[in-house]
Amino acid sequence: MHRWRLMLSALACACASACQSPRAALPHGAQAYALIPPPARGSNRSAYRIGPLDVLAITVFQEPELSPRDVQVDASGNILMPLAGTVHASGKTAHQLSAEIAGLLGKKYIVDPQVSVAVTASVSQQVTVEGNVTMPGVYDITGAPTLLEALARARSPTRVARLQEVVIFRMIDGRRAGAVFDLKAIRDGRAPDPELIGGDVVVVGFDALKGAFRDFLTTAPIVSAFRVF
Repeated sequence: MHRWRLMLSALACACASACQSPRAALPHGAQAYALIPPPARGSNRSAYRIGPLDVLAITVFQEPELSPRDVQVDASGNILMPLAGTVHASGKTAHQLSAEIAGLLGKKYIVDPQVSVAVTASVSQQVTVEGNVTMPGVYDITGAPTLLEALARARSPTRVARLQEVVIFRMIDGRRAGAVFDLKAIRDGRAPDPELIGGDVVVVGFDALKGAFRDFLTTAPIVSAFRVF
């Protein structure tokens, strides 16, 4: 009986360690969705979103000096545009970026500028899924997938995954940010499914209690595991 109590105590300690995870410092709930929101209602999710290291061709009608070709988005998601200065491009569609550049040029320099943006080379449209999933890896994406879709590509979380601790990491304004989502609530329809963009990293947490108990059953001899102490 004493040995059995010690093993239960060890499992409880493992669970307590999991509860003190560094993920606890990341935003949860409404704060998480403020950082990484679900798709906007009625939005065209098939539209391509620009990411870091993509190459763009920008054309300002009848302004060849303001129409740079082969503009590469930097690692922070920004481009440098003549007169307009630094413009954040990552996460936007070509249409959204062209409208923003037109607005910046129209404030001071050009009357009613006509701007078009084209993505000539895509480098960044991948999502990394790691942690307790069946097939961790880096997956190419099209459009703007959601968390559930990315996890489906990775063949879903394992049996010991901590579904209440699924973290999405994203570069926002040149800084790495993270938010925690409750996958069980999303699956049940009690919480929205957050939208991913290229460069995101999804990490599925580990349920220490489930893992420790499974390891115990795997390694302990069958006779001693079920004998009476």
